[in-house]
This record gives sequence, C-alpha cells and structure tokens, in this order.
Amino acid sequence: MAGLLGSKAVLPLRLTLSTLGAALLVAAPLKAQEQPGAAPAKPAGQLPASQQLDAAPAPVEQRVQIAEVVLEGLDDHPDRERLERAAYAAMAVTPGSRVSRSELQTDLAAIYATGWFSDVRIQPVDGPLGVRLVVTVLPNPVLRTVNLEPADKLKIPEQVVSDTFAPDYGKTLNLNTLQSRMQELQKWYAEQGFSLARVTGPSRVSPDGNVALLVREGTVQGVEVQFINKEGETTNDKGEPIRGKTKPWVITREVSLKPGEVFNRRQLEEDIKRIYGTGLFSDVKVTLKPLPAQPGEVVVVLGIVEQSTGSISGGVGYSQSQGVFGQIQLQDSNLRGRAWDLGTNISYGQFGGLGDITFTDPWIKGDRFRTSFRARAFFSREIPQIFQSENSTFSTDLQDFNGADFDIVTNRPRSVGGDDVLVRTNFDTVAIQRIGGNVQFVRPLNGGDPFKKAPWRMILAFSGQEVTPMNFAGDKYTQAVVGANKSPDVVPRRQVICMAYNCASENQLLSVRLGATYSTLDDPRNPTRGNFLSVGTEQFVSVGPDSPTFNRVRATVSHYIPVNWLKIYKGCRPKPGEKEDCKQALAFQLSGGTLIGDEIPPYEAFCLGGGNSVRGYYDCDLGVGKSFGEFTVEYRFPIFSIVSGEVFFDAGTTFGTQADIPGNPGGQLGKKGDGFSPGIGLIVTTPVGPLRLEVATQDFTSDWRFNLGVGWKF
Repeated sequence: MAGLLGSKAVLPLRLTLSTLGAALLVAAPLKAQEQPGAAPAKPAGQLPASQQLDAAPAPVEQRVQIAEVVLEGLDDHPDRERLERAAYAAMAVTPGSRVSRSELQTDLAAIYATGWFSDVRIQPVDGPLGVRLVVTVLPNPVLRTVNLEPADKLKIPEQVVSDTFAPDYGKTLNLNTLQSRMQELQKWYAEQGFSLARVTGPSRVSPDGNVALLVREGTVQGVEVQFINKEGETTNDKGEPIRGKTKPWVITREVSLKPGEVFNRRQLEEDIKRIYGTGLFSDVKVTLKPLPAQPGEVVVVLGIVEQSTGSISGGVGYSQSQGVFGQIQLQDSNLRGRAWDLGTNISYGQFGGLGDITFTDPWIKGDRFRTSFRARAFFSREIPQIFQSENSTFSTDLQDFNGADFDIVTNRPRSVGGDDVLVRTNFDTVAIQRIGGNVQFVRPLNGGDPFKKAPWRMILAFSGQEVTPMNFAGDKYTQAVVGANKSPDVVPRRQVICMAYNCASENQLLSVRLGATYSTLDDPRNPTRGNFLSVGTEQFVSVGPDSPTFNRVRATVSHYIPVNWLKIYKGCRPKPGEKEDCKQALAFQLSGGTLIGDEIPPYEAFCLGGGNSVRGYYDCDLGVGKSFGEFTVEYRFPIFSIVSGEVFFDAGTTFGTQADIPGNPGGQLGKKGDGFSPGIGLIVTTPVGPLRLEVATQDFTSDWRFNLGVGWKF
C-alpha cells in the first residue's frame, strides 16, 4: 500500500456486496470542480426544494464503509512527502469509516483548499478488501517567476516583488501562500498611500511555473471643484448650484495629482494642506467619484467652503517713533477670486504717521517655479531713534544731559573761532519723512516643481524712495545739534551733524537687493526644531549729487533644539495612550551686518536695542553703528493652553563702529555701543495673534524695561 501514511493505512476489512457498495457511492469519479454544496440540476417538472419539504421527507444518503484510501499522481514529485501529508491531513475519511457522497465531496474540496493542487479527483472502486478510494491529484508547478501585469509604469519597485516571493521560488506553488504574498504587496501599496491599488489573480499559471498577477493601481482621471456651504450642501435655497468667488484654477493649481496619475492618499493629503495654507477656505471635503465601466479610475471632487477674505481692523498703540497712535487696516486676501492680497494700513500718532498700500500675488499664474510678487507704495514721517536717547546721561563741554536728543538747527552753523560755531535752533525734534515704493520677487529653488518642499528661497527686490529731514510742521532742515541752551548759542562743531547725506534737504535712495533664505523649521510660527538662515545684500546706487552709493550686508541664523525640562502644562505629562503636546525649545539666534562705503546717511545706520533687539534697552538706545552683531539664547515652554513662558539672554555690539557713522550720533548721545540683557516674558495666544509681554534688565543693573510686542522675537 504505497503512499499510505499514519492512520490512513489500509485496514484488513472484509466486506460483502462490495460491488453494490461502490455503486452506492458514485457512478462516476468526483472532480475538484464539483464543489460541495453545489445545487444539482433540477429535473424538468420537479418542484423547488422549498416546496418539497412538506410534500415528502428528504431521502437519507447511503453510506458505504471504506476499506482503503490511495493517493495517486505524485510519483517522482520532489515534494511528494509534503504534498501527501497535506492531502491526507485535509481528508476526514479514513479506512474503516462509513461515508456518503456529500462527505467525499467535502474532502475533495478540503484537498483542493490546501492550495497545492490544480486538480483533484476521487474515484471509489471495488477492491479485494472492499471499497477502495483512489484520490488522484495534479500538483501545482514549481514556482519560477511572478510577473505583475501590466508590466510597465507600476509604482511598486521590482525589488519589492522579488523580495516578497523570494522564499517561494524553486518550491511547489501553493495558492494559499500566493494569496498571502499578494496581501503583502497590497500592504506595501497601502503603506505608500496608494489606497485604491488592488492586486488580484493569479490570472495565469503556466506549466513551467510562471505566475501572472493583475495589478490595478487606481488612476485619477480628473479633479473637479465644487463649492459647498457649511452644511455640505451644493445648492442654495433656490436649488441653484453654489457659485464661489474663487477661480477654480486657484484651487486646482495647489493639487499635484494630475489626470492619468496613480491616486495616492498621502499626496492628496499634502495637496489639501496646501489648499488650507492659502487661508482662503474654512473647509475642504474630498470625494472620490468612480467612473462607470472604468474600474479603478476615479475623479477627485473637492468640496470647497469659502471663508470671508475681506477685513477691516483698527486699534490704538504706542511706539517710541510715533508715540500714542491710532491705526486702521483694510485688506482683501482674495481680490477678484485670484488669491491676490490687497491691503492698506494707515496710522497717525503724536510724533508722526505712516500709510502704505501693498499688493501681493502669492503665485504668479502659470509660473512653474511658484514665484511670488509683491509691490508696495508707502509714506511715513517718524522720529528716528538714531537721533534720540531715552535714558542716556552724558556730558559735553557745556552741559550735562539726561534723556537727550538732537534739536533741529534752523540755519547752517557760523564759525566764531576755533572749533566753536554759532547755531540758531528751534528746539524741534528731528523727524524723517520717506516717500517711495518697492517691488519684490521671491522664488523657491524647487527645480520647476511647484509642489516640491524647497528649503531655499531667492529674493530679488528693487526699491526707490525720497528721504527728507524736517520738523513736525513739515519744514525742511538739514542739520541737527545736541547741547544748545538757547538760540542763538555757541557750541562745539562736533555737536552739529548733518541729518542727511551731503547735508542735503532731500536724499534719493535707489537700491537693488538680492537675498536668500533657508528654512527647515517644523513650525513657522512657534518652531521647536530646525534651522533658519537669512542672508542678503542691498546695493544703493547714485542717481544725483544728493543720492549716496553704499552697500548693506546682513545675515541672521536661528537654531532650535527640542527639550522637555519643565512640565507645568498638562500636555507635557501625557497619560498612557495620550499624545504628548509640549512645545518646548532652546532657541539660538545670531545676527550681524555691516555697511560698505563712505557715503552713508546717518538714518541708515544699524540700531541696537529694543523689543526685537537687545530687550533691556529702548529702541536704538544701546548703539548706532556701521556694523553690528547680536546674539540671543531663549528657553520657551508652555504654561497653559494659550500661555507660554520664556527666559532669555540678549547681547549686542557695534564693534566700535559708532564713530564711523557721519556725525557720530550714537557717541554724541552717549550710547554705549555694546551691552547685554537677561529677562523673562509671557506669550499669550489671542485671536489677533500672539502677544508678548517681557521684562528685562540692562547689564544686570537695576534698570528694568518692560516690552510689549507681537509674536515671538524670532
């Protein structure tokens, strides 16, 4: 009894009427295609089974005792032992058992379900000891290759397919294992975001072991924009389709999925983030619409909920350059539905005012580099803090001053002998008026791919302005003096400086600026890790005798390190299963710059001190230099959901260049030129943005300064 294993061995049973027993089982061999439970053909005129139940009881199946079970078809097969074991293990019938036709059908299906065989047949025959059950199997071929169809343009790498089926090559093909491997391919597609991809088959198994699988990755046939209301409805009260203000191309240009491309869920999620990033929409709902008679192909429908893009705001504030001022702002961030931003800002205060109008196109239409454009026209009249000193105490040859500033000289000083000059001053405070405009282009270095996250951006800007020194009445003056007691008065010549280049009543400044930024920050508003770099050079060119030529170079680098030192906020102490929410960082910033050339107007000097500089000093009170360097280290930590704290240390220096500014205004006003400032602060998140309240000291002295700002310093 070759091929009989274990309990399946032949039992020496004596049976009578054996020929009749075989006939009772089957008149023809059972085949694998005759699956258990298949409904037999209904003879003509026969009632449905449901109507026969009451008519007559179901006939009882005849059972026959099996004397012997023999497996055939595996002679000389390399995996004979394993396949025999699998076939016998799948069968419920054993020698000596009594079975019916339906039970044999169940065993046949079970053998086929092992996955090792392409065909299975069961033939009961009469033998010398009784009914002999002959199971004939046709094993699957030895697996040689697995091919995916269609073979071209599939997203899955060939190496992934090769690695997936590598353990099965050279072995008998098992259809169950094949299905498991196909699920691994399906999992790879899902992990990569190809959520519509389906791997099916096998569509073909050749006798020499080549298997073909069908892959339908799911393609996008188009992107549609549909405007909806907050309730998700596509029509208004009149049943008409909702018409949006925004041009559809403003939305679809943010979508990287193009017709004919394979659908990718991750890619679509990034597209949705970019759509939200425009700030024009309150909600985006995505629907995948299948195409009839085109399986695996979909249309991406974007349900867009627009939000109001026009705004008007106003307020009251204080600054050293304007004193107490009122402000009003008007803005439309979706002008003509093209995502254009048009805004105007007007403020008027005790010491001056300013107004500007700005137009921004965040993405010039049709530009594959995603270049943005910005144009601005402005007018301002402010007290330049270069000519002011809030706290300085110093001495001249004539008098001690505390909290000094420059007064406007009404005429040119007249020599009275030696280094002394006679001046006539109106004791007005110096004001600087600027009228001009600029245009700016910003291009990410994305290689022409507008959806590529490019850390580098290039900046090209052109600027022109006319600068006029004057008093608050609008009278133009060219010089200023510090230290005069009366008018007229005699003062040392060094206490009189020109307020503009060439002592002119007006200067014309024309410049071109080239810059670059680099950012790997995890959050542009409140980062906890990453780097930011900004470098730039601005060349001023002369267009007349009162128009200076010089160059300004400036650079800033910031670095953020995530930490978890203080755990005041509950998000820093997550419970098991909760996600940590603890935006803490140790932040560093280093800034520096210099002016190159000799034709430098005093009002273009670098200023140190203030809320965005060394915070223990008032605006421009630390120094006025031709060059500067600043360093800040700051620890940021959350306290409550909308309140964060900070501990910081600022330091700055002019590198001894105060005297290099014409007239030495910083030295004249007794500004130190270098210093440092430790301090603490609170940042409160409000509907209008983060507000920063800080207190800092000058050089660890008892001189404290409070600072109120908007947003983090950097």
